[in-house]
Amino acid sequence: MPSPSPVPSRSGRGDRRSDFPGLADGWAYLDSAATAQKPGVVIDAIARAYGPEYATVHRGVYARSATMTERFEAARQTVATFINARSPSEVVFVRGATEAINLVANSWGNSLEAGDRILLSALEHHSNIVPWQLLRDRTGIEIDVAPLTADHRIDEDALEALLTPRTKLVAIAHVSNVLGSVADVTRIAAAAHSVGARLLVDGCQAAPRIAIDVQASGADFYVFSGHKLYGPTGIGVLWARSDILDAMPPWQGGGSMIETVTFERTTYAPAPQRFEAGTPHIVGAIGLAAAIDYVNTIGLGTIDAHERALATQAREGLRQINSVRLFGPENSAGIVSFALDGVHPHDIGTILDESGVAIRAGHHCAQPLMTVLGVPATARASFAVYNGSDDVDRLLDGMRRVTRIFG
Repeated sequence: MPSPSPVPSRSGRGDRRSDFPGLADGWAYLDSAATAQKPGVVIDAIARAYGPEYATVHRGVYARSATMTERFEAARQTVATFINARSPSEVVFVRGATEAINLVANSWGNSLEAGDRILLSALEHHSNIVPWQLLRDRTGIEIDVAPLTADHRIDEDALEALLTPRTKLVAIAHVSNVLGSVADVTRIAAAAHSVGARLLVDGCQAAPRIAIDVQASGADFYVFSGHKLYGPTGIGVLWARSDILDAMPPWQGGGSMIETVTFERTTYAPAPQRFEAGTPHIVGAIGLAAAIDYVNTIGLGTIDAHERALATQAREGLRQINSVRLFGPENSAGIVSFALDGVHPHDIGTILDESGVAIRAGHHCAQPLMTVLGVPATARASFAVYNGSDDVDRLLDGMRRVTRIFG
């Protein structure tokens, strides 16, 4: 197959690797689905925000605080534009997608009652399973699970068949963190709405590579984490339609999320401030905005095509190695999971590390999916804008070494 076209960099080189200070020469970093490396522009933005620009937001009357408040709220606008939200007031800053889903479960979810149902899929991350189980234990709701197709996509026909008038929420991953399969969010949204249910989308793996249009998608909630989008850890996004946010009670109490407080009664600020108790992760939001700006200079379409080409190259090469089993669809979105008969994925990961190749090995916070796949764990290579064909070649060379070691 033809090699993927290099993604032009600001430095003029034919690839983006030089934009990332954390990428040592000779190191193939193939664990971006866990967390992406950070470009220099993001690191610089964080350093400035923690250094000569630092101040609190929303409270100070002095000039630097006002400037920092403007930058913080400009970051909210950057996120809103990135996902095509109607207004920045629909964007809630949280610590990550995990906190965003827990926020929905603990605020919106408290309106549910025994007998109501939530529909998940078999490929969900633990962060999109456990919060709903905790809600089930509190309220008596029930959880349904849509199966997968033979090529490891969400079976959308089966999902639709599981919907009932008692279904109040469908919660699915836009892109599987194990399989790279992409859900038809628009179709699932229409199906959910046909029975009066809401749709929550886990966009952690989609945000770094697929253009997100929350209005066109029909989603009611959309969540993602900054650190998978080339931004810092500790910052994430919950988007929800304004009418839904306005009807949701606060989840956490403290400063910033109030209008007035007395010992007798407290009134709360409107969304999104109602859901951002305490001093926010100011620098995290600024770093996330810098990461979005960086991605936008390249173009998500370019990134997605580049990563899919690398994933295809990896799948074709791995298929030539005896006893390798591949998971997920052929056209996966930049993520390839595999297993080698008789070899634990942790051993694969250790030997590859000795060869300068970093992959993830384990259940990937998706233990129910491992049961469906019939394995305890998988090895996973995940690609990003800074990877190239040479990284795939190193992976394949390393896997051939694994087979030699284990016979």
